[in-house]
Amino acid sequence: MAQRTAIALLSGGLDSATAAAMAQEAGDRVIGLSFDYGQRHRRELKAAAKVAAHLNLAEHHQVDVNLGAWGGSALTDPNQTVPTSGVEEGVIPVTYVPGRNTVFIAIGLSLAEARGAERLVLGVNAVDYSGYPDCRPDYLDAFQTLATLSSKAGREGHGAQLWAPLVQWSKTKIVDEALRLGVPIGETWSCYSGGSRPCGVCDSCRIRDSALREAGRPDLCSNAEG
Repeated sequence: MAQRTAIALLSGGLDSATAAAMAQEAGDRVIGLSFDYGQRHRRELKAAAKVAAHLNLAEHHQVDVNLGAWGGSALTDPNQTVPTSGVEEGVIPVTYVPGRNTVFIAIGLSLAEARGAERLVLGVNAVDYSGYPDCRPDYLDAFQTLATLSSKAGREGHGAQLWAPLVQWSKTKIVDEALRLGVPIGETWSCYSGGSRPCGVCDSCRIRDSALREAGRPDLCSNAEG
């Protein structure tokens, strides 16, 4: 029986690295896909390359899609400030990038069809970032319908399936899974700031560090000596 191929969207962060490792454990031949979209934290692209090498992915592609050309997000517009006060319930934060996941998934589906991949692996999570509209289960369900209708492979009954195993997980559960799978957590990058070290105060750093402490790994937190 032929090995299943999966395309994993690989940001360089903890969630996408864990999802890719889960696909590998399931027996998939995994191809990584990363994006330079004009993000201020381009440091994550170096992390993605390190994760891809550590996991020994079959291929790793980086695509330039300059969403920063028109801004609209604190992650792509240097004139906006990355928030440090914590996630507000029911509020879509300024770190939301307009259309980002829609663009990324569409390109991922293109690569999947070209490679004959059966799955598109996504590290999206709706628990910690419930304000992001493109990280929610209903969005993924709707996009699956579009993916099936919009491709030759889908119309023929063998289009790629969107797989987001972490979408309802807590960050602590994701950390535990990453540790179990041997994901190089120290090589991943989650910080929204563009420095050489994690800032430790943006929403992403706060959530990651809290989960690492709960999992018993404070040594991997942003403020750990190393």
